[in-house]
Amino acid sequence: MGFGLIATLGAIVLIVIIIISIRNSLIGKKNKVEYANGAVDAMFKQRYDLIPNLVASVKQYMQHESGLLERLVQLRSQAQQPNLSEQQRNNLNNELDHALKTFNISVENYPNLKASEQFSRLQASLNECEGQLAAARRTYNAAVMEYNNAIEMFPSSIFASQMGYVRKEMITASEQEQVNPNVGNLFQ
Repeated sequence: MGFGLIATLGAIVLIVIIIISIRNSLIGKKNKVEYANGAVDAMFKQRYDLIPNLVASVKQYMQHESGLLERLVQLRSQAQQPNLSEQQRNNLNNELDHALKTFNISVENYPNLKASEQFSRLQASLNECEGQLAAARRTYNAAVMEYNNAIEMFPSSIFASQMGYVRKEMITASEQEQVNPNVGNLFQ
């Protein structure tokens, strides 16, 4: 066997290893996005499970804010529907985020409610869930950024297009959430 043949075989093996490495890296990044998305979904599910308990414990105190409570339940139901696109689910969850913030502000008007042990436990659970949800969203967005970079940068972009990989959208704050709140209005 001549040196030329060994060099050619070595080059072919090296190219095959590089191709396999790039493809495996892309698959790993796609799976990381799916895993992170599953974590976000799990946190949304936990939040959805807390909402009916929170609404039930608050209903007796907040008779005239029943519209807000009904809106929380409605958004929760819509967000749990199967076959929603990522964008639809994100939009509904952004609306739910806003409704929960409005709800928390409304609670300030009910000192007896705030003193209720059951409500306090539910509120603490919801706050913990919201913190975990924020962390899951950050993890998801980091995985999406890594994935999007991989499918757009050369040479992995060649393999990504052959594999049918497309850009994923990050979870973003709604326009309403990006506006600084006027704290003065909260106390009127």
